[in-house]
Amino acid sequence: MSAQPQSRARRLAWAALLLFAAVLYPVVLIATVMKGESGFVAVEVLVSAVLTVLVGALLLRNPLPVQGILLFAWTFALVQMQNEAIGGLQALITGIGVGYIAATRRPRISIPVAVVTFAVQAGSVFAFLSANDVLLMTLVLGIIVTWMAGNSVRVRRVHAERLREQATAQAVADERLRIARELHDMVAHSIGIIAIQAGVGGRVIDTQPAEARNALDAIEATSRDTLAGLRRMLTALRKDDPGTAPLGPAPGLGDLDGLAEATKEAGVRVGIRTKGELRALPPDVDLSAYRIVQEAVTNVVRHADTDECRVTVDYGDGELAVEIEDDGHGGVVGAGYGIVGMRERVTLLRGEFTAGPRPGGGFRVAVRIPLEAAAR
Repeated sequence: MSAQPQSRARRLAWAALLLFAAVLYPVVLIATVMKGESGFVAVEVLVSAVLTVLVGALLLRNPLPVQGILLFAWTFALVQMQNEAIGGLQALITGIGVGYIAATRRPRISIPVAVVTFAVQAGSVFAFLSANDVLLMTLVLGIIVTWMAGNSVRVRRVHAERLREQATAQAVADERLRIARELHDMVAHSIGIIAIQAGVGGRVIDTQPAEARNALDAIEATSRDTLAGLRRMLTALRKDDPGTAPLGPAPGLGDLDGLAEATKEAGVRVGIRTKGELRALPPDVDLSAYRIVQEAVTNVVRHADTDECRVTVDYGDGELAVEIEDDGHGGVVGAGYGIVGMRERVTLLRGEFTAGPRPGGGFRVAVRIPLEAAAR
């Protein structure tokens, strides 16, 4: 027999046992009470206790019918015995049922159950015991306390579930923003280079075939790099699939030379200067710094109307500083999503970001990222 049929058989056997206990419970309980002081009462009390535990287990699955069974069994036992101990057990056990129902059901269900349970408790006590105001207040407080305790558990659980749902939704939104930034940085830079190279090739294809061929080579190389980056991103999105392996590492500051070479083909020379001691950076810092340089250089190619720009990377003791400057006509802060995306990246890493025209002309993007905060 396979594991699944065995598990199903066990569940059916357990359900049958619990249902049998629920049906047998009132009979055994009433028989135990009616025996009184006979010699078999100890055994029957033990059987009643075991059945009480089994019925309590059934309460976890079917609380409303089981609450009715508990009320019937203990009320009938109180009618037969008319004993204060039986009355106390009736209030205690049925009160526990009210608390569990309040913890697992909405108030529109649990409140009527609590009212009916209290009415049965109070009616049976007044009818068959020497009831007084103190006993009545005890029953009232008991049912209120048990209901409030159960309902507070339900409220906390619902609140926790809502917080988890909000956290999940926020995580999804953050991931979508991250993917959007990655796609924008990757595609905007590459398409900008391709568009410029295509324009150059189109203008010189008849007069300078060699230059046109170089432009087509640059377009091919840029297209292949972009395709590889997109495949890496899609692979990352499918990383939960078994057997899926990443197709390549994410880019970082170590890839700036390749970025400069591709940008040179688009007509802009990128001068790269490094300060401080080169060292490994946290992956998110390394990727974000590269994307910021990539976006800033793309803006130079597309908007600055200049043939060169400067990139400075400073590996400080506790921070990474990146600066991109040009002497062109400058850009417009806030236009498009490039500046916004760079600012978001730096903000997520608890860094500082500035972008704007330079006093002597051109445009400047400056970033400072604290490495300690990024590591945490």
